[in-house]
Parts: sequence; structure tokens; C-alpha cells
Amino acid sequence: MSRFYAFPLTALSGSLLLLSGHSLAAGLSLNEQSASGMGTAYAGRASSALDASTLYGNPAGMSRLQRAEVSGGLALIAPNIDINNAQGDAPGTNEGNMVSTTLIPFGYYVTPVDERWHVGIGAYVPFGGAADYEDTFQGRYQALETDVRVITVQPTVSYRIDDRLSIGAGVTLNRIDGTLRNSLSNAPFGGTGDAELKSTGDDYAVGYNLGVMGRITDSTTLGVTYYSKVDYTLEGTTTLSGMDPNGAALGLVNGRYDASLDFTTPESVSASLTHELDERWTLHGGAVWTRWSRLQRIDVENDGAQGALAVTTEEIGFRDVLGVSAGASYQFSPQWVLRGGMALDESPVSAENRSVRVPYGHRKAISIGAGWSPSPALTVDMAYAYLWESEAPVDQQDSSGAGLRPAYSADYETTAHGISAQLSYRF
Repeated sequence: MSRFYAFPLTALSGSLLLLSGHSLAAGLSLNEQSASGMGTAYAGRASSALDASTLYGNPAGMSRLQRAEVSGGLALIAPNIDINNAQGDAPGTNEGNMVSTTLIPFGYYVTPVDERWHVGIGAYVPFGGAADYEDTFQGRYQALETDVRVITVQPTVSYRIDDRLSIGAGVTLNRIDGTLRNSLSNAPFGGTGDAELKSTGDDYAVGYNLGVMGRITDSTTLGVTYYSKVDYTLEGTTTLSGMDPNGAALGLVNGRYDASLDFTTPESVSASLTHELDERWTLHGGAVWTRWSRLQRIDVENDGAQGALAVTTEEIGFRDVLGVSAGASYQFSPQWVLRGGMALDESPVSAENRSVRVPYGHRKAISIGAGWSPSPALTVDMAYAYLWESEAPVDQQDSSGAGLRPAYSADYETTAHGISAQLSYRF
């Protein structure tokens, strides 16, 4: 499974949300665009053209499809997050499991134009999900709610240079909607209860994917896919409510403000190798590098706000990461193929930057899957994956410097189950 991270811009800064990356991440990260790919933990995704979902894995792979094909399905992600050893400067509860079970749809259509050209279009959900802590959460001053929905439509074209080499390119048309919510303490102003700061925003943005796929021997195929960076300008609103009037000394005045945020999501490169060992066994290996170091700091502007809410900066300090995976498939019979795989994925969040919005450690995943073809025109794929993470300590101090966000620390343990089903029809 691959990784996607939800990245928080603190609600104190009146910020919005951005989400990007590669993998299944406990309900916040969505990279489930193919049940056939999940079966091998996405090893070989850039070097295999199993069905029309290659449009996402490697657009060059469309040239290997012999007929027009439509492919679509659903993935179900069921996470479990335990919070242990919680401590904080404010009272509260620590229920965990703030990420709900999520259904993720995907669909693709690919057709040949002639012997060399293929065209296709895909629709999928690359990022999304919701993390919603209970309102009495002890770390509510750091985060209460994170909700993101991203929908991508990708028109794509491929060209077969010769019998061994093909190239492809797709344009990604993306829409993102995000919501952030957290509490602020009124105690520094002599007040009681909590204030709430909620930020929402949306944007459209364009990116692109490039791919090359080549058969380097009669039994070995190499594939490389490049996913571009994407420049966004999120625009929306920040609403502050319940703040004690004395908070005005810091510019924390109840009201609704126009908010804007410029940021760039990082590029990534996926490379994989597929080797046909014999008529039954096929081996896959892959790696994904993501330039998360692009996210070092974020500047947010809240129009009409004063003081602490006017222009804010948050240091991010993300780092580049590498994920690796390996898998195999076994052609059990003409109708059945069996799959299995495993993946290791680094976290871009270092211990000092980990937060209650991204409480994730390094990840491991195992997967199994099967494909059933009752006829040459029809294939049904199913897969199951299990993900677990290293224990992830979170230690957040009051970044406001004024007691607005009491400190919180805890140890997070995350696991997730993933199930995916897909139907492919050729005509």
C-alpha cells in the first residue's frame, strides 16, 4: 500500500488544509486506485499493465491493452488508532479511533485509436478522509477535526514506439475541499470554556503524470512514472467563535475572515520491475520517492484579521521519503491468478514535527489478492491488505506562546484493514 499524508496548517493560524503523498494512511490517506495493484502491495505498479487502472499506475501501460476496456471498483479502508500514555496541561478524554471507515471509488476507460495510439480517462480519489476527535479530547487545542475531499479526473494518451517501448502522459484535473477545527483556551484571559476556530477552503488545480514502460528482455519489464508537483491557492473562510473579549489584545476577535494559502504539493517518482519467472510465476518490485522536503513552511493570510491572525507562519520541516515494495503473482489456472506482496514506507514526519493531525510512524503492509476471469472479456479482482505502524510518540507544546493551546503528549499506535474489489470488461 502506498502513502498519503494529511498535512495540518494549525487552526490558530486561520489556516486551511492540504493533503498529498502516496499510500493507505489510516483513513486519511487514499491511494487505492486498483484492486489488482493492491494484491501485490502495488509492487510492479509502474511496470505492469494488468487492466485499465494502468492509466494511473503508468500511462504508458495503456499501449499494452489489446482492446477497449472499462475498469472500476471500490476500496474499503477500516483503521484503528489507539492513544496511550496521554498527558496534557488540560483535562480531557483520549478515545482514539478518530478516523472512520471509508469507501473509495475509482473508474477508468481506455481504448486503442490505432496500432500505436491509445487514449483513456480516469476518475479517482487520490486524497481524502476525515479525522474527528471527540469534543472533549485532551489534545483538542492542537486539533479536533480534519476533513478533506479530493476528486481527480485524468484524460490520458499513450504511444507505442515499437514492440518493446511505450510512453504516456496524462493531465490531472483536481478539486480539493478541506475543513480544519480545533479549540482555543480562554484561560489566559481569565475566561472559562473553550473558543473554537474552524477553517474551510477549496481550490481547483492542474498537474500531470508522465510514464515510460519498456521490455528490457523477453521476460522483464521496467516502468517509471513521474507525478508532477501541483500549485494550489486555497481560498475560503476562517471563523473564530466563543473567544473571550480580552483575546482582542492578541487580535483574536470573534468573526469570519477570508483566508488564502499558497502552497505546492511535492512531485514523486515511481519505478518498478516486473519479471516473468516462468509461465505461472511473475515477480514484482518497486520504489516510490516523494519530495516532501518542499513543505518546510507555510504562510497564511487572513483578510481583515489583526495581530495573531493577520499573517501567520508555520514551520513544517517535512523530509523526503522512500517507500519500497515487493510482490508476486501465480497463475493458478487459466481463470485464476493469485497475488501477494509487502511494503515498507517511511514517514515524512520527524519526531519533533509529529502532531495529533499526523500521528503516524513508519509503516509496514502485507497484502493478498486474486483475479478471476470467467471469460476473456471479464475479470474480477479482489484484494486484502493489513497495515501497521511503529509506535508514534506525539509531544506538542503550546505553539501560541500565550497559553491558548495547552501542551499535549501521547503515544499513537495505528493499524488498518483494506479491502478492494474491481470489475474489468473488455470489448
